[in-house]
Amino acid sequence: MVNAIVSLGVIGLLFGALLAFASRVFAVPQDPRVEQIVDVLPKANCGACGYPGCSGLADAIVKGNAPTEACPVGGASVAALVAKIMGVAGGDVAERKVAVVHCGGGTGKVSHRHEYEGITDCRAAIIPQIAGRLGHTQCSYGCLGFGTCTVVCPFDAIHMGPEGLPVVDREKCTGCGKCVIACPRNIIELHEVSKTVHVLCRNKDRGAAVRKYCTVGCIACRICARTVPDGYVIADNLASVIYTNDVDVSPAIAKCPTHTIVDVTAPVETAVAADKPANN
Repeated sequence: MVNAIVSLGVIGLLFGALLAFASRVFAVPQDPRVEQIVDVLPKANCGACGYPGCSGLADAIVKGNAPTEACPVGGASVAALVAKIMGVAGGDVAERKVAVVHCGGGTGKVSHRHEYEGITDCRAAIIPQIAGRLGHTQCSYGCLGFGTCTVVCPFDAIHMGPEGLPVVDREKCTGCGKCVIACPRNIIELHEVSKTVHVLCRNKDRGAAVRKYCTVGCIACRICARTVPDGYVIADNLASVIYTNDVDVSPAIAKCPTHTIVDVTAPVETAVAADKPANN
C-alpha cells in the first residue's frame, strides 16, 4: 500500500516537472504592451469595438489589426493613452455616439389591446408577434415598455421614465450599443452626440391607422420634408432625419402636427396633441 502511494507520488512529480518544462519551452511570449493597453481601457468588455472584450482589442491593436482609437467607450482620452503606449501619433477619434430611443408612445399616448401578464422582458413580450399573433399594444413597432435595455446597460445610462419609456442619460451613455442589440423592436439607434433632433417614431402603418391608436406617431404628412427638403426623407409611411446632410433640421419641430419630431436636449414640454390620451 505504501509502495503504491509512493509510486503515484513519484509519477505525479515527474509529470509535473514535464508540464513545467513544456510550458517554458512552448510558451508564446506576450507583448507587454497588451497588458499596458488593457490597463488604460475602460474594462467594460462591452464588445462595442468589435472585438471580444478589452483584452481582445488590446491584442488586436498591438498586432496592428485595430487602430489606437478603436475603443468608442474610452473616447479621445483613452485613444491618446493607447497611442502613447504604441509610440505612434493618435488618429482622428470619431465623434462620440449616444443611444436614441425612437419612440414617443408612452403612457396615455398609445392604446393597448389587452394587459400583458407574461414575463416582464421585451424579448419575451414580443414572442406573440413573432408567432403571428397580436401583441398587447396597438402599435406593432413601438416600445414594449419592460426595460430590457435598462438591464443590459453596463454604464447605468438608461432608465425607465414616468411614461413607461426608456430615458437615456446622454452624459453617461458611451455608445456601446448593448441596448441596441437587446431591443427586439429595433427602435434604439446610436447617433452622433451633436445630432439632437430626431423623429421619435418607427411606425410604418399608414397615417390614418396611426391616428387611431397613437397621438404622437408619424403620419407621413411630409410637412417636415417640405419645411427642410434636405433634412428629411419619407419612406414606408415614415419620416426620418437625413443625418448625413449638414443642415439645420430643427425648423420642422414646430411644424410637425403630431409632435413626433423632438430635440432630445430641449426641456420636456407637454404638447396639446400629446395631452389627449389615445383610445383604450
